[in-house]
Amino acid sequence: MMVKITDVARHAGVSPSTVSYVLSGKRPISEETRQRVEAAIRRLGYRPHAGARALASSRSNVLALVVPLRAGIHVPVVMQFAVSVVTTARRHDHDVLLLTQEEGEEGLRRVADTALVDGFVVMDVQLDDPRLPLLRSLERPSVMIGFPSDAEGLTCIDLDFKAAGEACVEHLARLGHRVVALVGSPPEVYVRQTAFAQRVVQGFTAAAARGHLASSVHPCEATPAAAREVAEHLLREQPALTGVVVHNEAVLEPLVDAFEQLGLRVPTDLSVTAICPDELAENLRVPLTSVALPSAEVGERAVELLMRKLDAKTTPEATLLPPRMTERASTAPRNTP
Repeated sequence: MMVKITDVARHAGVSPSTVSYVLSGKRPISEETRQRVEAAIRRLGYRPHAGARALASSRSNVLALVVPLRAGIHVPVVMQFAVSVVTTARRHDHDVLLLTQEEGEEGLRRVADTALVDGFVVMDVQLDDPRLPLLRSLERPSVMIGFPSDAEGLTCIDLDFKAAGEACVEHLARLGHRVVALVGSPPEVYVRQTAFAQRVVQGFTAAAARGHLASSVHPCEATPAAAREVAEHLLREQPALTGVVVHNEAVLEPLVDAFEQLGLRVPTDLSVTAICPDELAENLRVPLTSVALPSAEVGERAVELLMRKLDAKTTPEATLLPPRMTERASTAPRNTP
């Protein structure tokens, strides 16, 4: 028969709430009462449930991964981050609670007000993220995968997406390309001011301006039909186009197919670079020159940073991973007539 908290209270001659306070440490209890309750717990073999144990130790050994599955998010890549967070957390004897609802500040507060989690890893960060004031005020620590406009007082880690956008343009410029385009994330991602997407645009446009390249930016829905439409628009509006940067995993293959169906061979007529996971770039029909999206490393280091904060160790506020480009078959020197 399972021993309940009421059994312990009856045996110790106290109320159930007093037993709860002894377990949680939330209120001062006299030493004599505490000893009586602890003796009853031992004698009856009472095992507090996980929540009570968490309160008693002030640790739940659970981390929350906050990743709202909003429109325009490429779920397979998000899950790569999630798997990395979960496996790293397990190495630290922590489980992960996945919060996927678009609840914003309200969802964070709901979980923070319980003893469910020790800390938060927060994804899909916006430049002016409405969750920032709450994250700065919470007693529980957090790490953001992404950089808002104002990251002061926060712990953030991510690929340096601005530098990644620059690296792609600079690579194309070195190959002699003078007219380039960015095929970016779905429009709603930019409307939300999602930080990583905005940083790529900043890097792309800055590098194109420095190199005196003609450039344009084209958000693209994550469908083959949208990829075809963007390809047709680019050839119509920029007939001299010879270099494309793609930051939209879902349209990589259909976009290359669309360009080739429209008469542009990759890389003979059109060089294509991407920001995406390595395994995606290298397994396409035309393996793509790409800047790696280091989801496993970012997820792992985010958890390591959070564990340092939980242990009250010094933690850097900003961790930007430099872009790593791998040249493959999709880029070549500009084909001059």
